[in-house]
Amino acid sequence: MIAAVGNRLSHIANGQIATDAKAPLPERLVVLDRALTDLMIEYQPETAAVEEVFVNANPQSTLKLGQARGVCLLAAARTGLKVGEYAARLVKKAVVGVGNAEKAQVHAMVGRLLPGVKISGSDAADALAVAITHAHHLASARRIG
Repeated sequence: MIAAVGNRLSHIANGQIATDAKAPLPERLVVLDRALTDLMIEYQPETAAVEEVFVNANPQSTLKLGQARGVCLLAAARTGLKVGEYAARLVKKAVVGVGNAEKAQVHAMVGRLLPGVKISGSDAADALAVAITHAHHLASARRIG
């Protein structure tokens, strides 16, 4: 979660939603949905953003990622949020300046763009990068519109 006022970005919260890897997938998706819904109720965001699914070498992983992403889209839509969707290359380009940036570069730039942030892991850094990309996209749309 970040706040964007004009070009100023500030960190609100970050983290990861953990599920039991041994639990059946439907149960894990319910945990994800409940946690996201609780976060949306607590923080009352104005909008949401998700990363588009990329194709992994492992088709099962790609499918599970797509299902989790679907839960994220549903949770946001259920609460009336408009959702921005961004390709990983676009996120890297928006945050680092190049579409083929490494994860460590993205993590470092998130730290620079959100001074003082304590990031709880690489997935949280990726999520903050998507949020930053979305904030930049919305700011650009306001300038054009």
